[in-house]
Amino acid sequence: MIAIISDIHGNYTALQAVLSKIDELKIKEIYCLGDVSGYYSRINECCDELRKRNVKCVMGNHDWYMASGSFCPRSKSANDCMVYQRKVITNENKEWIRTFPAVRFENGISMVHGGWINPIDEYLNPDEHYFEKIEGNIFVSGHTHVQRIDKFHNKIYCNPGSVGQPRDNDNRSAFAVYDNGEFELFRVEYDIEQVGKYMEQAGFCGYYYGCLRTGSKNLQW
Repeated sequence: MIAIISDIHGNYTALQAVLSKIDELKIKEIYCLGDVSGYYSRINECCDELRKRNVKCVMGNHDWYMASGSFCPRSKSANDCMVYQRKVITNENKEWIRTFPAVRFENGISMVHGGWINPIDEYLNPDEHYFEKIEGNIFVSGHTHVQRIDKFHNKIYCNPGSVGQPRDNDNRSAFAVYDNGEFELFRVEYDIEQVGKYMEQAGFCGYYYGCLRTGSKNLQW
């Protein structure tokens, strides 16, 4: 039995809640589908915890921005947060992020952040034809922040949703568990207002974290 998490985005409060549930389930093996970086203020705490637990990650688009010194072409607010994270992240944690591969194949599962055409930045909405020419039978990716499980003939796909910024109108943190050929989706409540307090301490107003209250994509107060 393994746990699959994704899109933590510096939200350590949410990560703590998810890891507590994973511990309760007595799961020791955890994989992260990228985007440890981005959006929220506690990047070092997230990296330190994942490193301590030996969580294996793949490279997300925000991780790539951090690792390469680049910025998001779609979002000024995301870039504002990246500027802050670059100021506070330790050299050890930045170097750790730089080690993330674009693709992993573990326990018979093909793992990327985005998709199998663009592993880092593809927003995937697969149909029955998508995986026909892709090697493997079990696939997981993140990036959309929306939980789902799809079965296409002899192939199965799972997006575990987002730990740190859900976008499916459910504000609870999301993750998935894989066991004996089947995925199960989980949701966990956490203290959203605590995240807001840490963001304010870092100099960010409610615009940057208001979406956490509704679990929606749009930033709002």
